[in-house]
Amino acid sequence: MPKFAANLTMLFNEVPFLDRFAAAADASFDAVEFLFPYPYSVAELSERLAQHQLKLVLHNLPAGNWEGGERGIACLPDRVGEFQDGVGRAIDYAKTLNVPQLNCLVGIPTAGVDRDTARNTIVDNLRFAAAALKKEGIRLLVEPCNSYDIPGFALNRSGEGLDVIRAVDSDNLFLQYDIYHMQRMEGELAATIKKNLPLISHIQLADNPGRNEPGTGEINYPFLFALLDSLGYSGHIGCEYKPRTTTTDGLGWLQTVAGQTATAKPVAV
Repeated sequence: MPKFAANLTMLFNEVPFLDRFAAAADASFDAVEFLFPYPYSVAELSERLAQHQLKLVLHNLPAGNWEGGERGIACLPDRVGEFQDGVGRAIDYAKTLNVPQLNCLVGIPTAGVDRDTARNTIVDNLRFAAAALKKEGIRLLVEPCNSYDIPGFALNRSGEGLDVIRAVDSDNLFLQYDIYHMQRMEGELAATIKKNLPLISHIQLADNPGRNEPGTGEINYPFLFALLDSLGYSGHIGCEYKPRTTTTDGLGWLQTVAGQTATAKPVAV
């Protein structure tokens, strides 16, 4: 059965962010991920990870003014300098926190930025970031997101993400495959994963509709988990969903859908 990482941006929102590390450990997760570490010091985060024996498997590059609605800046030609500075900042956090990979949200093109310009800017920025991260032994990921939740997002489908990866032409750029986003945009989950697994470095999950726990919607997660086992996927799966009630009450899916118990350590592949 795959290994699961609690996404602390989405899960355990019943408590303040820095208390979610303890909550994840109490729920028997041994790995976590989240969107952004930057509001907190490296020392604060490092202390929580060490105290609760948690591994941080992923966070994102800086993504602009998130609270103001920005969802990344990699597609914006007038903010290349800001993007490059953000890569350096992300590396500083990742090296200290032993994060093996960083995700890039490419963003929403602003008025006046045409599709070709946005794509060329994305390619150039990802080429820069992939090279900078490779020097530090950190993988770079790029994530397509569905256009229903994030209208105007520059990459919406797995094929678009893979096309960008080919254009960048780096051995240090991979796909972050979010099952929920791709179910909304294209379906064909199993076939896409099987065909492109060598380029998929991280997977995230939520069910559809609602972006809630596995087992609450239309996605056949037992089938997908078995497929990933058969394919030898060895990475974590980030639990990036919205609990229908409380996080802890919703963790029954680990037993009913994933074949684990909510009080047992997730089993390594």
